[in-house]
Amino acid sequence: MLRERAGADSVEVELAEGATVGDLLGELSQLIGALPVRAAVNREYSDAGQTLAAGDEVALIPPVSGGSEVHAAVVATPLSLERLAGLVVRDGAGAVVTFQGITREVDRLEYEAYSEMAERRIARILSELHRRHRLEAIAAEHRTGPVSLGEPSVVVAASAAHRPEAFAAASEAIDRIKAEVPIWKREVEGEVGRWVEGTTPTTR
Repeated sequence: MLRERAGADSVEVELAEGATVGDLLGELSQLIGALPVRAAVNREYSDAGQTLAAGDEVALIPPVSGGSEVHAAVVATPLSLERLAGLVVRDGAGAVVTFQGITREVDRLEYEAYSEMAERRIARILSELHRRHRLEAIAAEHRTGPVSLGEPSVVVAASAAHRPEAFAAASEAIDRIKAEVPIWKREVEGEVGRWVEGTTPTTR
């Protein structure tokens, strides 16, 4: 959305030494308008008071519509739930729980992502869940680009010794991916598309 307003993928802004994220947002207020955004400095969510240094990469994140034990990926190719489930199978796993989110009701969904940060954020979420729920393994992948009716756009698989932990981890994983990861979607019906409203990203 912001890229379309700016007419470019990025803009360069000169600020005085000691300027903060808040100062930058003020400089870009005409571009941002009333759209609620979070700032990410060098691919980490940041507060308005954070001081910026020369050469910092700052992303403006509008509302968003990881044989490793944690696997996270943001890809432009079709997803395979069967393959993802295979990544989390372990000798100590008595339960493997999977989830896939599928395009429904519209011709297709078109996803955009701040891919480098999105993949890193998913990996962090999954690592936290792996520790807290004592999982054997957990994996998640999210699509970018067009996803046609009936195709999966996100898949999650979690394995644990017992099913309560696997169910809890898979459920929390998809909830947090939707709330925290910089990925956006546009619903397309025929030649008409609209961005799906979301929520301002949360941090933990």
